[in-house]
Amino acid sequence: MQHDGLVELANRHLWGHFTTIGSTVDGMRIMERGDGCHVWDSQGNQYIDGLAGLFVTQVGHGRRELAEAAGDQAAKLGYFPIWTYAHPGAVELAARLAGMTPGDLNRVFFTSGGSEAVESAWKLARQYFKAVGQPKRHKVISRNLSYHGTSLGALSITGLQALREPFEPLVPGACHAANTNRYRCSWCAGDAACTLACADDIEQVIEAQDPETVAAVFVEPVQNAGGCFVPPDGYFARLREICDRHGILLVSDEVICSFGRLGEMFGSARLGYQPDIITCAKGLTSGYAPLGAMIASDRVAEPFVGTGESFLHGFTFAGHPVSCAVAMANLDIFEKEDLIGHVQANEDRFRAALDDLTDLPIVGEVRGMGYFYGIELVKDRETKETFTEEESDWLLRGFLSNRLLELGLICRADDRGEPVIQLSPPLIAGPDEFDRINQILRTALTEAQAQVL
Repeated sequence: MQHDGLVELANRHLWGHFTTIGSTVDGMRIMERGDGCHVWDSQGNQYIDGLAGLFVTQVGHGRRELAEAAGDQAAKLGYFPIWTYAHPGAVELAARLAGMTPGDLNRVFFTSGGSEAVESAWKLARQYFKAVGQPKRHKVISRNLSYHGTSLGALSITGLQALREPFEPLVPGACHAANTNRYRCSWCAGDAACTLACADDIEQVIEAQDPETVAAVFVEPVQNAGGCFVPPDGYFARLREICDRHGILLVSDEVICSFGRLGEMFGSARLGYQPDIITCAKGLTSGYAPLGAMIASDRVAEPFVGTGESFLHGFTFAGHPVSCAVAMANLDIFEKEDLIGHVQANEDRFRAALDDLTDLPIVGEVRGMGYFYGIELVKDRETKETFTEEESDWLLRGFLSNRLLELGLICRADDRGEPVIQLSPPLIAGPDEFDRINQILRTALTEAQAQVL
């Protein structure tokens, strides 16, 4: 079907996610094919996929190995649940993941995606504490502006009020504390070093809620929403100590930050802390099939091992045979092409390509690590003055989103917090892609600042 026909059908029948019906960015773009770090739309326009789909496509587009793995598995066993039963793909993938995780995270509970993994972690924390005789522990603490998913429990953990409001009242027991945005920190942004007041704020919220009612703290290694907030040195050591002192589980939400995005297989390993539970998805299959996982420590799993007690939770398509086969083939590519080593060898070059833009007055800060970066845009770099809501809306949605696409770059222009541009290319990207990303961003940002500064 031709482009115009697809657009007509989409406008009539397709309900896009987080998308205003009847209002698309500079016309409907329908992505038709991909290869490596690039995708093409139905009109033949080429784009650098600077967001890896949605922080997903680690190994790049068009990998026939993954398509063949899916097809071979579908022909052999297209579906079978892991309720009571098992199948070889789920067993072998669980064992492989357990061998990659830090410490004693050896129990893999599959889901269909990230929101389900987060939902599962909260439910496990609640049932775990009931099983060990602490039934009052049901609350969770997460951070302001954090995004943890869209199912009702995961949304309750999410710290973005605008996303929460249409669905309130939400699941009770979710509270929010400070994040690690040192650029705008009210405690120590002007100091020579971070004071870790952001970690201490989590403890203050715990104490205000009564520590004996708190089950878990949910944090991302590098917080996505708000624009790639990197934790200061010592942050996770302090947070681990706080959780241990109060008997609280530490959940590392790595739906984005696992599978090489930060330069290690798991973000917690890159940042040197030991969680009790990891949630992951996205890069596990590089998006070629839906799959997520909650990976729990032996200690958290202990009340369910050999006791006759079941974790009363599950999903029909979790651990799907085809998805597991794709995940195994995806991890094979990681090993064969040493993608972790590739990110480690090239992350400084990627950072340099973005830091090169800091001569533009509109660029306030570049932050991130690995292949995961945010660029905060400001009205006045000296004072860090941000844009008004109307100015930000025009800058991001009225100009940059359109212009970046016209120039051939897919990234995220977002204002969940201050206005930022986020970049998260496939892990196979290298200097050629970084240079082109730099050129496109410089052109668009130079044009933007001429109109708003």
